[in-house]
Amino acid sequence: MNILFLCVANSARSQMAEGLAKSMLGQGHNIQSAGSIPSGEVHPNAVIAMDEIGIDIRDQFSKSTDDLDKDFIDNLDYAITLCAEEVCPVLPSKAQNLHWMNEDPANSSYSEKQLKTSFSMTRDNLFKLIKKFMIMNVQ
Repeated sequence: MNILFLCVANSARSQMAEGLAKSMLGQGHNIQSAGSIPSGEVHPNAVIAMDEIGIDIRDQFSKSTDDLDKDFIDNLDYAITLCAEEVCPVLPSKAQNLHWMNEDPANSSYSEKQLKTSFSMTRDNLFKLIKKFMIMNVQ
């Protein structure tokens, strides 16, 4: 199964979802993430939040939807958007589109403690959504 997680910057939500899904679904699936306006980096708090549950996303990188392999896009099964307050990217494909509303945890007005809490809450919410997705869609 080919799964793509999408958000705007591809620095937090989609990166955490990619790491979680790879861990939960295993290597039998091609799971990637991308953004419409990639930030160029994985947010440090996303790395920390994932480290807390034993998943290392340090080797992942922020990329554009334009950077994705054509074969992956042509054979995409699910495109899952994770935006809330901004306009989510749209990817023309035959994939089933799902929208899991998640606020951006990288709020520039947050203190370090608030950021840590925000990223942990987003990670936990994504975990629940992926678990539900697995029950509904993965045999």
